[in-house]
Amino acid sequence: MTNQSAIRAILARGAVMPILTIEDADSAAPIARALVAGGVMTFEVVLRTPAALDAVRAMIAAVPEASVGVGTLLTADQVAAAAAAGAAFGVSPGLTPALAAAVTAHRLPFLPGVQTASEVMLAREAGFLAQKLFPASVVGGLAWLDSLAPVFADVVFCPTGGIRADDIPDYLARPNCVTVGGSWVVPKALVAARDWAGIEALARRASAFRKA
Repeated sequence: MTNQSAIRAILARGAVMPILTIEDADSAAPIARALVAGGVMTFEVVLRTPAALDAVRAMIAAVPEASVGVGTLLTADQVAAAAAAGAAFGVSPGLTPALAAAVTAHRLPFLPGVQTASEVMLAREAGFLAQKLFPASVVGGLAWLDSLAPVFADVVFCPTGGIRADDIPDYLARPNCVTVGGSWVVPKALVAARDWAGIEALARRASAFRKA
């Protein structure tokens, strides 16, 4: 399976991909189990805390049937660390030649971030036909997808950043939107309260969305 067919298969596992900031690795396994119990099989742990990679390892051990990815990959070393942790895929807010080389070397399914038509073109030339639109709410969201759809008919997007749950059906109705990323599925307040049932309920809401 190629890098692009692999990332497309991973994204197709759910219409909503939770984006998680894990402060305490001890909470990782319960969060993962709650997400899977709620029907969510793909989620991204952002590399913004010291606990992130330990959290990824704990989640993979707790729910091996899920696709656990690592986000906010900025350097080749971080790509290597994500691959070593067992990440099913990687996500970045942008794309550099070093990142492209690293994900290719590690054979890590990858979702690079884009904001402009030029960035879409550069990522496309590098072989990435599935891309992350970030931050979606800032750069135009639905209007951006509509404007670029006829120009890049072979590219699909995962919009993330500032997307409310109420907006998700409109995004999923776009042919060039394959899934939507969001942090609302695992709010910090529920994690702090160790309210795993509450997270499972939000996961059920997320998994109920369907690609149009």
